[in-house]
Amino acid sequence: MTALNKNRPTPRRQKGTHVDPVAGSVQIFSGALVVLNATHFAAPATAATGLRTRGVAVDASDNRTGSNGDGFITTQTGPHRFINAGDITREHIGTSAYIVDDQTVTAVSTGSSVVGRIDDVEPDGVWVVIE
Repeated sequence: MTALNKNRPTPRRQKGTHVDPVAGSVQIFSGALVVLNATHFAAPATAATGLRTRGVAVDASDNRTGSNGDGFITTQTGPHRFINAGDITREHIGTSAYIVDDQTVTAVSTGSSVVGRIDDVEPDGVWVVIE
């Protein structure tokens, strides 16, 4: 490939936004924590090791009757508030949060994958920064 010799309309995405193909036979609700599964397709977060957190779903995606990649999901990174499994306190600020399910986080790493860094803890939940 050669260098540009004329203007080029370069596509771009908003910072912190991802668009991924959705795993087959899954439904992702808007506001859900989304991960990439072992086959690299987007799925709702579950407590399992080896998952890679992608972000929070902007809209819903229903691929329950489809195969891998038949649907797509847009996610956003950054700070989001999740439900506290009950074990995260202010002493955990700055440490990692781990997946319980697609809306709940814990401080316990056993059998789970990292969501992101705990930024704040309040009565309504835990603020976690997803990068």
